[in-house]
Order: sequence, then structure tokens, then C-alpha cells
Amino acid sequence: MSKRVWLMFLVGMTLMSSLVAGEAIASSGAGKVKPLNTKKWQKYDVGRIRFHDKAPQSEGSKIYHRLIAEPETYISEQARTVLATLYFSPKDSITPVRSIYYTLEDKEGISAKGGGNGRVHIFYSTRHVESSHRGRGDEKVMFETRGVLLHELTHAYQLEPQGIGSYGTNRVFWAFIEGMADAVRVANGGFYGEKDRPKGGNYMNGYRHAGYFFVWIRDNYDPDFLRKFNQSTLHVVPWSFNGAIKHVLGEKYDIDELWEEYQIAVGDKKK
Repeated sequence: MSKRVWLMFLVGMTLMSSLVAGEAIASSGAGKVKPLNTKKWQKYDVGRIRFHDKAPQSEGSKIYHRLIAEPETYISEQARTVLATLYFSPKDSITPVRSIYYTLEDKEGISAKGGGNGRVHIFYSTRHVESSHRGRGDEKVMFETRGVLLHELTHAYQLEPQGIGSYGTNRVFWAFIEGMADAVRVANGGFYGEKDRPKGGNYMNGYRHAGYFFVWIRDNYDPDFLRKFNQSTLHVVPWSFNGAIKHVLGEKYDIDELWEEYQIAVGDKKK
């Protein structure tokens, strides 16, 4: 079997896993995987993608290259998925990305996004690839690699709150950024459904706590919630969760009341 055929097979398996994950989420009321129309994004310039393997001798590198024959193409495809999740069309006010420097590195951690001024750097740990493969083979590596990439690419293209400081100085800013990144991952079947949904907590915990919650709001209140919530950063200044919720859903809605409703709906809290 050629590398290209093998890649297509694995991508198909990954998408099937995503749909299974979506069914699991749907059964809990915590989110549904909805098909995206990425056609309008095919001509959009996602930025120049450069791939650099800094750990070619590592086992994780060998696994990665065996499964993903054309990293630049793969990354650009996931970028368009992220854009279609965050925005209505290429005509929206979109965070400009001039380049994406994606590296495989033999070090601790999973992945992280850095850079600025439209020049993005994303590293992915070959040790994490190895760990994923030990867990459940090739399918797990592809599923995890896609999910992690969706999260990091969201950081590249998402809009940021205004008037409240920065990622490192304000917890509301931080919770929105990380919550939206995991919301995009949830929305596109990048987690294993209910199994990966954290119980209890609060949306201010960011990541999956906020991500599953945001997708639940989308499914129960507004199918375009993620796009509108992302764009709220352009209109609600200084930005706040409650201000954004009222901007998107209406003045009668309150973020804490929605969280309470969500906790009851997914069975984490009794009425």
C-alpha cells in the first residue's frame, strides 16, 4: 500500500472516530459534530506553512511520518476546518496569519503555540506521539494529532478579548482563549465525547470545561454561537463573559445561569 493510500485510509478512520465521538457527545447533551462547509475556505491564504522535524531519530518522528506523508497539506486542511468553525466567511475580520512554523521536537509536553505578529510557531512532542501509539496504535495517534492540532491552530486564528489585559495577566482572557480552542476541538470531534468531558468545575477553568460548555450553548441556543462568540471580542469592549453572552444571545441571558442549566442538563448537578 502506498503512503498516500495509507494516509487516506487513516484520515478516513480518524473521521469515523470523530463521528463516533460526536455520537457519544450527543448522547450526553454535551455537543454534536456538525458537518462543516470548507469549500469557501479553499482559496483562503492560511499562511505559509513550514514543517521542520527536529527529532528525526526519535520513534515518535518515525510514527508521525509513517502516518502523515504530507504534513504541510495536512496542517492546511485542519487550518481551514478551524477557520470554518470560527468564522462565517473569508470576508470576516480574521486574525491574519502570515506563516506557520510547525516543528516536531523530542521534549516533554504535548504541544504549544507561540510567536506573534502573524508569525506562528507550533511545536508537537514526539514523546507524546510515542505515548499515544502505546495507548492504542495508529488510530490513537491520528485522532490525538488532529485534535491537538485543531486546538493549537485555533490559537493562531481566533480573535482575542480587548480592554482586559492579556493571556498572562487576566484569567478571563485566558479562560476565553483556552476554552474556545477546546470548543473548536469538541465541535469537530477531536475528543472522545462524554468520556473526555470533565465533570463539575466552572467555565473559568478554561480548556474542556469551557469548551464543552460553549458547544452545548451552540447546540441548545444558537447554531452560530461559536462564530458569534469569537466575533464578540470586536464589539464588547472591555470584554467579559457575561457581556459577550448578552451580545450574542440577548440581554435576558446570564453566563452563570447558563452554566447552572448546563450542569443540570449533562447530569453533573441535580435541580
